[in-house]
Amino acid sequence: MSASPRWANLLVLAGIVVFFGALVWDDPLFDTAAVAPQPGAPPGLPPMYVPPDNPPTAAAAELGRHLFYDPRLSVNGTIACASCHRQELAFTDGRRLSPGATGELTTRNAMSLANVGYNGVFTWADNRLTRLEEQALVPLLGEHPLEMGLAGNEAAALARLAADERYPDLFRAAYGEDSISFDNVVRALATFQRGLVSFATPYDRYRAGERDALSPVALRGQALFFSDRLNCFRCHGGANFRFTPGHRNDEDDTSVAYHNTGLYNVGGAGDYPARDQGLYVVTGEPADRGKFKAPTLRNIAVTAPYMHDGSIATLRDVLAHYARGGRLVEAGEDAGDGRLNPLKSELVTGFELTEAELEAVLAFLHSLTDEAFLAEERFSDPLRDLSSAAAGDDTRGDAGEHQADAEHGDIVADGHLDWVAREGLAAQE
Repeated sequence: MSASPRWANLLVLAGIVVFFGALVWDDPLFDTAAVAPQPGAPPGLPPMYVPPDNPPTAAAAELGRHLFYDPRLSVNGTIACASCHRQELAFTDGRRLSPGATGELTTRNAMSLANVGYNGVFTWADNRLTRLEEQALVPLLGEHPLEMGLAGNEAAALARLAADERYPDLFRAAYGEDSISFDNVVRALATFQRGLVSFATPYDRYRAGERDALSPVALRGQALFFSDRLNCFRCHGGANFRFTPGHRNDEDDTSVAYHNTGLYNVGGAGDYPARDQGLYVVTGEPADRGKFKAPTLRNIAVTAPYMHDGSIATLRDVLAHYARGGRLVEAGEDAGDGRLNPLKSELVTGFELTEAELEAVLAFLHSLTDEAFLAEERFSDPLRDLSSAAAGDDTRGDAGEHQADAEHGDIVADGHLDWVAREGLAAQE
């Protein structure tokens, strides 16, 4: 069923970005019948599809923001949605895998939420999830792995929210009287996430006519990125740097590309580790073994580690993987040569790069960082008192540290700033 013309007009960018990235969440944006795109958004970007039963309003977005950061939505009050989706890391968490409320690790790396509302399907490899409202139920209610742990505990969580003097007013403003319900929790979370729009990078400014927004090094990297020699753009194309045949603007547009990139080749017959076989887990189709969705490359420099399982630590190593045409795992239970994986995408053929060319591609990828998005107050934690109290001595949900943790695979994310400084100096030489 297609969205009505009213909704198609209402949701042009569903959280319009003003120039240089400030998202305006005032009532005129969300409540008027038609909104024109603002400068800074990529030309020709189509409307964002939003289900007619969950219209976006400023009040719903603000409620969703509170809920997103509230650890009381977990069974024991230890983690919030934001524990695995930290704003300064483009709403990822810097870990290979993420611990849930009881410490059980997820099986996949936390994906960025930047521009998530434009996705046709959600998570790394589940083509059944076509609405953010459906996706939210996975961390909230899922038990294998257990993340928030609310299955069977929904009423207790709602009681905790109702006891906070802030929430009755927030729910009333968003959905009317007597509206503290689990359905409205999910609706508000989805509305907040649809507003996480990021289109104010140096690359976007360059495309908008600011000729000096990209350094000469980054411009050389751009040419390589979009070249047939590297083929990066085949899987990471379009305004969101992730391939779909089209941008989703109606309910039926859920097309997305899944790829086996030769990350593994366990046993030499195309298998990925039994712990996660990708799209195959959902479809049961043998050819889908090892297939995962191509993620957005926007803000990619701050979202390490990489790949569906966080098994590649740096962007340099990611490029080495693709240059080789697949990863070689020399020993252990995952041993195998991904380059020889018979199910590997035909687009992953390998290439050669000089060190200068490698640095140029890295410079271009860093130009996809939206610094305003990473610091935008409207996306930030409105419940800092609760977040600090919940963290206590347990740093699983702490959004203030970028330190290495062997058990959970955390990495040092502050290297982004050092790299930018070096690249800036190089551009002047």
